[in-house]
Amino acid sequence: MTSKKLILVSAAVIMVLATVSVAADPDFIGAASCKMCHNKAKSGEQYSKWEAGPHAGAYATLATDEAKAIATEKGLGDPQQADECLKCHITGHGVDAAKLTKKYSVDEGVGCESCHGAGSEYKSNKVMKAITSGETDGATVGLLNPDAELCMQCHNEESPTFKGFDFA
Repeated sequence: MTSKKLILVSAAVIMVLATVSVAADPDFIGAASCKMCHNKAKSGEQYSKWEAGPHAGAYATLATDEAKAIATEKGLGDPQQADECLKCHITGHGVDAAKLTKKYSVDEGVGCESCHGAGSEYKSNKVMKAITSGETDGATVGLLNPDAELCMQCHNEESPTFKGFDFA
């Protein structure tokens, strides 16, 4: 192999490794960042469906009398401060605060990134089109494909209000 080819191959390898290392640690950008593209009828109005559903209000439910009673019974204190509650009621619980951008808010409850991964690396229209076309593997930019196993990290018997879970 000529030295010119070796340099080109080395540069390509370095670019791939740099992309992988960046993608391995994306930032949380908040559900509102997803709204622009994922609230159109053509794409299924996912944002509106999330906003109207229980996940968007997951953090707010921790302020209810029922949640406070459960937390008191379990000796947890304020459910909106208890790790045991927050791990399933907010996006990005337990991550380094530096990974939570200004657009992120605990008030959004269980947002898009709880199921689809921190979005800073896949949020752009260009990247999403590359993922959709198969040109880019979403996993390399932090995009998760949620499955039953992911959902069951919260929807399980450990939850004091668990009533069963059907992924389908």
